[in-house]
Order: sequence, then structure tokens, then C-alpha cells
Amino acid sequence: MVDSGPGLRSGATPLAVRMRPTSLDEVAGQRHLLTPGSPLVALAGDRTGESGSVSVILWGPPGTGKTTLAQAIARSSGRKFVELSAVTAGVRDVRHVMEEAQASRDLYGISTVLFLDEIHRFTKAQQDALLPGVENGWVILVAATTENPSFSVISPLLSRSLLLTLELLSDDDLGVLVDRAVADPRGLAGKVVLDPEARAAIVRLASGDARRALTALEASAISAAAEPAVAAETSDGDSESGEREAEASSPVITADVVARAVDRALLRYDRNGDEHYDVISAFIKSVRGSDVDAALHYLARMIEAGEDPRFIARRIIVLASEDIGLADPQALGVAVAAADAVQYIGMPEGRIPLAQAVVHLATAPKSNAAYLGIDQAIADVRAGKAGRVPKHLRDAHYPGAKRLGHGKGYRYPHDDAIGVVAQEYLPDTLRGAVYYEPTEHGNEREVSARLAKIRRIVRGER
Repeated sequence: MVDSGPGLRSGATPLAVRMRPTSLDEVAGQRHLLTPGSPLVALAGDRTGESGSVSVILWGPPGTGKTTLAQAIARSSGRKFVELSAVTAGVRDVRHVMEEAQASRDLYGISTVLFLDEIHRFTKAQQDALLPGVENGWVILVAATTENPSFSVISPLLSRSLLLTLELLSDDDLGVLVDRAVADPRGLAGKVVLDPEARAAIVRLASGDARRALTALEASAISAAAEPAVAAETSDGDSESGEREAEASSPVITADVVARAVDRALLRYDRNGDEHYDVISAFIKSVRGSDVDAALHYLARMIEAGEDPRFIARRIIVLASEDIGLADPQALGVAVAAADAVQYIGMPEGRIPLAQAVVHLATAPKSNAAYLGIDQAIADVRAGKAGRVPKHLRDAHYPGAKRLGHGKGYRYPHDDAIGVVAQEYLPDTLRGAVYYEPTEHGNEREVSARLAKIRRIVRGER
């Protein structure tokens, strides 16, 4: 059998835990929060207690380093570190921590960092129990949440803390973490070889989540380590010689090994390459073409390949205006709501509002009339057809404007029984120009009939 070593055994401490940074210098990503003099850096470097009253709330997606930052701050500053989870802790636990923290400060001059994970799960009463300790400086609260603190954290606690937003890790950040875990004695200690294609697959599957990347790496390493042993045991030759051969070479993690370990097919998809553009192009054209099944297929491919859900949401918003427009006035609202939902709840649940928006858009009537209209209007402006604003439409409120004839002859539509009056609104150089031409699809059929009547009235043709 292959000696997988302690770092490759499934019963060992998880790789993600073993590789947790011991100082802020080891933290990958979140550079915007770790610049010299930033609150987190100041908090970690303060051993005097001068910055001891600064509590922070870390808001970000899973696997972006909230727990890591809290522990690195505690270790770097030499403070006592206490960790609670809102899933299991109650008011009694919080008060016990506060009492011990107050005693440590008063008797020994030691300040306490209280890391509270998933603070959004605390009720208002439980969060209220934190206030005395935070306000009096008994503890430095470092709270973590994956939900918007504006909705999940009580206002008094928010006002006493700094709100810091964590971002998904970049592919480069994840690559650094994976490489470090392969080589570091705390990790796999160089006992496996990571194929470049497998490395790219792990980074892609992680989708900005460090914990997911290290978990996939660990599972792949265990799978790769087991393969030579299986080969040796099933060989027709000398089993002892097979074992010696297996021990002499390090297990290799390939893309196929990763696919088997994480039980997920690896899609050929480069977020900065041809496949990225090809799939999003096919997605857009499927929605435009009203093929809801193809649209969901390409949405699934992007999600499974680790595409940024915010990018997908932005494309859906553009689709709602460019290809549907007023044929279904609700389409844009649905698209924007889906984007907000993804930002609020994150992934993987974010796939559900994204899918809902895609189904709505794909099955909606289509019109690009608004899109064509603004592009034609911009083309005329760029061609120098802007012209002067008609005098009766110009601002007449500043001194001397009326002497210049500004506003003279303007007809106020609300004074008319039908709310529409005959009046020229375009500059003389564009008189009679038509930019918006509604289709006969969906809601635009009604818009078309109404608009034809309005234009006749406005142009004095009735």
C-alpha cells in the first residue's frame, strides 16, 4: 500500500484548517482591507491596547477569509481569542465570555478578541447581549456574516463597529493558496504532484472560495494517492515490486482525478478565454431566440464552471432591455431583482433567482425597439443633428430668460382634457424624426396603437 502520509489521510485535520494563516502576511486576497494603516492591520499590530476598542463586522461570501482574518488578528496582537458560533451559542454563552473578558482585562491587562461566526443567525436579544462588552471595550468583537448586515445586524451594534466587506478570491489568489498547500509541511508537504490542468480545474471549481479549493485539493490528493496502490494490488507481476515502484514516485493529481474526487464533470471553460465568450454568446442568443431549454443549459454550464454570478446577472439585465424592452415591461424589474437576490444570498442559492429571470426573459415577447431607438438617436447627435432647443421649451426661471422669449408659447399638457397637446419638442433640424418604432409583440402592440394617436396629436395632424 502507498504511505499516503498524515497529510493525505481522510481522518486527519482538514487541509483547509491546517493551512489557515497564522498572520495577516499569509492571507491571500482581501488586499483592499490589508493596506498599511488599515483598521485590520492596526488591530493586528496593536499590543498596547490603544486600538483595542475597535470592533469589526466582516461581511462576505463563504470561504473568503472571515475566520482566518479574525484568528490572524488575535495571534498577531497577542490577545486572548474566543470563538463562538451563532448556530450553537446563546445569550448565556455571550454573557459568560463578557464576564471572563472583563476579568482578564481588569486583573491581568489582557484584552479579548471575540470572534462570532454567522452573527446574522443571532436574534435581536442575543445581539443586544453583545452591546455592553463592545461599548465598554471588554471585548473586541470580530463578527462574520454572509448576509447584508444592514438587514441582519441591529443598528446599535452596527454603529459601534466598522463594517468591512470581503470579496471573492481571484484565480491568482486561489492559485497561490493551492500551490502553498501542496508544498507546505502543514499541508501536503510535497507528497503529491499537481498537474497544471488539475490546478486550473480546482481553481475554477472553487469560484473564489478558498475553503472549497483546499477541500477539492485534499480530496483529489487522497484519490491520487490511492490509485497506485490499486494498480499494484491488481498487477499480474510481483506485488512487492509494484509497491516499491509506487512508493518511489509521488501520486499525480490530474484533471481526471479531480473530476472523480469532487464527483463533478470538468467543463472546458476559461473565464478569460474563448469558451467564456462562446458560452455567454450562446446564452444570450438562446434567450433572444426564446429557447428556454437552451438558455437554462448555458446558464447551468456557466454556473458549474464557476462563472462570476454577478457577470451573469449583468448580462441578464442587458438582455431585458435590449431584447425584450416594452414588449414585457416587467422583464427589467425581474432581471434587476435577480441581480439583487444573487448579491444578497450568494451562491449556490443564487442560481434559483437567476434561473427564474432566465425563464421569464426567454418566454417573454421580444422587442429591440428601445435599443434601436436610442442607438439611432445617438447616431444623429454624433452626426451633428442636435440643433438648438426650441425657445418655448427652454428654462424660463432664471433672470432675463423671459425677455429672451424662453418658455413663451409653451403649452402645459396637464391643462388639456386628454393630457396631450400639439407642440413641437424636437429641434428644427430634426422635425419629424422617428426613433422608437414599437413592434406588434406583447405589450408593445398596445403601445404601438396608443403611440400612433399621440404622435398625430403632438404633430397637429388630428
